[in-house]
Amino acid sequence: MSKLVIVGTVAFDAIETPFGKTDKILGGAATYIGLAASQFNVDAAAVSVVGGDFPQEYLNLLSERNVDISGVEIVKEGKTFFWSGKYHNDMNTRDTLATELNVLADFQPVVPTNYRDAKIVMLGNLHPLVQLSVLEQMENKPELVILDTMNFWMDCALDDLLNVIKKVDVITINDEEARQLTGEYSLVVAARKIHDMGPKYVVIKKGEHGALLFHNDKVFYAPALPLEEVFDPTGAGDTFAGGFAGYLAKSDDVSFDNIKNAVIYGSTLASFCVEKFGTERMVNLKSNEVHQRLQQFKSLTQFDIELT
Repeated sequence: MSKLVIVGTVAFDAIETPFGKTDKILGGAATYIGLAASQFNVDAAAVSVVGGDFPQEYLNLLSERNVDISGVEIVKEGKTFFWSGKYHNDMNTRDTLATELNVLADFQPVVPTNYRDAKIVMLGNLHPLVQLSVLEQMENKPELVILDTMNFWMDCALDDLLNVIKKVDVITINDEEARQLTGEYSLVVAARKIHDMGPKYVVIKKGEHGALLFHNDKVFYAPALPLEEVFDPTGAGDTFAGGFAGYLAKSDDVSFDNIKNAVIYGSTLASFCVEKFGTERMVNLKSNEVHQRLQQFKSLTQFDIELT
């Protein structure tokens, strides 16, 4: 088993979908990544920042699941990062209603000393300079660095983002972001261009249409499990990243064939995340449920065909 460092927001969200709305609830990239990775009982640490308004019970949720929270800074006189959004009827598009950076505006990440030798680093969606700062604190070059980012950083910090992309092994972005980053409509061509920027592996997430993994001239596709109900897509991408990173840390194998397995695990866990608002489903997720859904994925994708 490899140590895993998780960098990202620990936050409050307020969400509205066609199925209802919430007041402030637990959210943030590092939260979803940590909860997903905890399914593998890995030795993980979260690096983030919260304000004095953040309930200790939320931090306990992570520590109870073997996620070290010593790298989560608490600024007692500050307020926690807050995001509010409203999803459209198709659940694929949303409007951001509020973004309050609060303590995140001055965040200087500090990786706990006993995790600076971690083999796997999961850089959740944050300013590229924060992500870079974490990499610079690692004692040795990690075996695998995974980067998640979004179009916002492409709009306002592209040079910094490209500098981080050079230093990572895996990038996970959605199809719209891949097209924006490269100026290419074809995802195959976009993935090739992103390879040229530095990453050995490119994961392009397509929401309800699954995920694509590119490595050199190899392509692997993982479908999304057809679900009867999708209540809230918030955090699904982070949950995918957490399952992906958590599985790789657990198996201690970063070969292409095993990274394909990681994509399936990430997709499986993301399919649970969307079934309830916020982190509710991930907090209560049991390992036997994950195993059962993996069997569903296997049945969905396996077939015998007679070639003539």
